[in-house]
Amino acid sequence: MSTRIDRRFAALKQEGRAALVTFTMAGDPDYDTSLAVAQALPKAGADLIELGMPFTDPMADGPSVQLAGRRALKAGITVDATFDMVHRFRRETGDDATPILLMGYYNLVYQRGAERFCKQAAAAGVDGFILVDLPPEEADELKPHAAANGLDTVLLMAPTTDDKRLPAVLKYSSGFVYFVSVLGITGTKSATEEAIAAHVERIKRHTKLPVAVGFGIKTPDQAAAVARHADAAVVGTAIVDRVKAGLDGNGKPGPDLVPGVFAFIKALAEGVRSVRKA
Repeated sequence: MSTRIDRRFAALKQEGRAALVTFTMAGDPDYDTSLAVAQALPKAGADLIELGMPFTDPMADGPSVQLAGRRALKAGITVDATFDMVHRFRRETGDDATPILLMGYYNLVYQRGAERFCKQAAAAGVDGFILVDLPPEEADELKPHAAANGLDTVLLMAPTTDDKRLPAVLKYSSGFVYFVSVLGITGTKSATEEAIAAHVERIKRHTKLPVAVGFGIKTPDQAAAVARHADAAVVGTAIVDRVKAGLDGNGKPGPDLVPGVFAFIKALAEGVRSVRKA
């Protein structure tokens, strides 16, 4: 059974272009503003949406995303509020085509129970998960419940994931493969186009799944460079920084926050769409 993610990548392949995947933190800087940003993403050019689940110990996140999570937690955002945000996105926009993935840490799933978490996520309109601290050796706790509810599990690969390790990761991967192009936390450095091209080519020798590349993409030109080789460019920290730039001196959203994020994502989308694929 195909999922929204499968259908979106199939449609983009027909169009001859890569996808733009955007990350924002649910509830940053508050519920209403975060929802407004999420609802604007598809019109700005986002093809898939990653919605971060705020967590108290975000070990893979760089300073910008950590601060976004703190702002969201301070605003009272919970897993239930995140589910509600996805539900409202679907209901209020009428968008039943744009895939939404929840990104975060497995503790949030574990505390609720994988079966219950997956059922609630699917009911809200979620399409899959990216859980940065879930290794393939433990993914069988989640995968059966995700699959039973039509949810994709996107596992991460790093530059250090060698050919012996790849099959273990791919065994539990669905939707697409997320290649983390640099070692370390988010938003701190970028990989060269040559390095990305080599890693994407290697991964594609092992799987027919689309390959998305993230960590370190900050500009339309960098997004275009990734789009020349991968099936998707993932941008997170740079968008989170745009949200922060829209806050006033008291940490409250200013009138330019949503328009500023919209304009930035539109520029990223134009960069990705400037690359045509055979």
